[in-house]
Amino acid sequence: MGFKQIIEDAAARNKSPIVLALDLTGEDREDLFRDSLKVIGSVSRFLCAVKINHQLVLPLGLHDRVAALVGEAHRRGLPAIMDAKINDIGHTNEFIASQYFSAGFDAVIANPFAGYKDGLEPVFQLAKSQERGVILLVHMTHRGASEGYGQTVLDEGTGERRFQYEVFAERALEWGADGVIVGATFPDIIARVRSILGGVIPIFSPGVGVQGGSLNGAIAAGAKYVIVGRSIYESDDPARSADELRRSAAVLG
Repeated sequence: MGFKQIIEDAAARNKSPIVLALDLTGEDREDLFRDSLKVIGSVSRFLCAVKINHQLVLPLGLHDRVAALVGEAHRRGLPAIMDAKINDIGHTNEFIASQYFSAGFDAVIANPFAGYKDGLEPVFQLAKSQERGVILLVHMTHRGASEGYGQTVLDEGTGERRFQYEVFAERALEWGADGVIVGATFPDIIARVRSILGGVIPIFSPGVGVQGGSLNGAIAAGAKYVIVGRSIYESDDPARSADELRRSAAVLG
């Protein structure tokens, strides 16, 4: 069973489009690991997936504690996404993806700025052979994202100038991506990307809560999944916060 089906099944079972961004930080390695495990345990029933970033991989170690966190997500019926933003030459990209897949991750996030030939093609091939997923980073959440993803570029086919994120959305279709990332802080861009994808590829929207993105706005614009981190795990009651987000999304659905 491929990644898209796994996350759809988890979303249906838990009645939730919420992906937890498990990006805790801390100075003590063991405390960080225990706290991360605790968060997964307390909120898993309100989620459809867990996303992990470098904040945990670097201090905890990929094939040690992070693999254990991935295993805990799996034990609770949730797929795990590695927010690697893979963006190098093909040989390196393939190695990076292979390490995350061997640690148990069900999908990786990759940066389409690397291109396909001699870039991300080996990642897509590896993911397909292992029934894993590749999610493309079409537009980020922060204000400076417009300097790259929002810049205008020349379309070689038509000679027209277009936004970079529009081209990346089309690449997602062309390359067969399993999802795209568009920040919830840019609902108008979510809507534009949704119109390009036509519902074929799901949109994942991070940045809800602390970064200023709106869950309601992201879903209304066309996001299928919303990624939330600090608004859940930094709250006084993470389980209640996750459940409230889930309920809000259900009302919209």
